[in-house]
Amino acid sequence: MDTGFAVWITGLPASGKSTVASALRKELATRGVNVAVLESDELRKVLTPQPRYDEPERDFFYRALVSVGLLLTRHGVSVIFDATANRRAYRDRAREEIARFLEVFVDSPLSVCIARDPKGIYRRGREGSATGVPGLQADYEPPRSPDVVVRGDAEEPDRAARRIVGKLVEKGYVKE
Repeated sequence: MDTGFAVWITGLPASGKSTVASALRKELATRGVNVAVLESDELRKVLTPQPRYDEPERDFFYRALVSVGLLLTRHGVSVIFDATANRRAYRDRAREEIARFLEVFVDSPLSVCIARDPKGIYRRGREGSATGVPGLQADYEPPRSPDVVVRGDAEEPDRAARRIVGKLVEKGYVKE
């Protein structure tokens, strides 16, 4: 059985991660590569239905997320992690455990993310009804050496997806 690969798309909330993940899923589908998108907001509903977003809970959540990704890739299912994972250690754990791994950093200025705020997370953070918001009350540790950097405030998602696929081809995870 073929081993799947994993792409972790990280960045601040509202940086454009989900848009890039969707474009990447579509680009891979045109090449006959089916992937599972592990979107953190959806999985939190199951794993931590009443999230506190504190460090112990985040550590549990990201360990579980990596375990799901590892299980899927070992069974030939490629995955896209669509998750902020504000601590480098969360993403590094995935890199250590999943052999065929790519990290994508969607780099958008905090001011752009706050202006977008489609889910209202920054607004709730400023009002005090949300705590631990990366970029506001919690640190976001950008990757030290991401495989691909996407300018979430300037790059078209389809172009970013093609560049990510190019890196997957370069690494031998996807055929030309």
